[in-house]
Amino acid sequence: MQEHAPGIVLLAHGSRDARWREPVEAVARRVAERAPGALVRCAYLELSQPDLRSAMAELVAAGAGSVRVVPLFLGMGKHLREDLPGLLDELRALHPQVPVQLARAVGEEPEVLDLLARLALKT
Repeated sequence: MQEHAPGIVLLAHGSRDARWREPVEAVARRVAERAPGALVRCAYLELSQPDLRSAMAELVAAGAGSVRVVPLFLGMGKHLREDLPGLLDELRALHPQVPVQLARAVGEEPEVLDLLARLALKT
């Protein structure tokens, strides 16, 4: 167990199709490779496990001193605007000793927009 290691939750929508999780889990592996001291977990809003509450509990049990939730969404749709704030409030109430920060949806990051544009132009 790493005491006070930073925790990262890669939050995605979820799907009944197990193959849908593969790219999310690949991102988690790359994050762990690039930041070996970080504790990284995937979480899903619906249709897949673990959910956000379970991923947070795992990180706290593993010794995370803080948690950053990174939404793997292209934009701030209804789930992120309406559902996520309540979920974050719940996490903060359950684990008041662990600060929880919400990152922007990855699709709002300029680097991701540039990458998507390059991929669209790829021949």
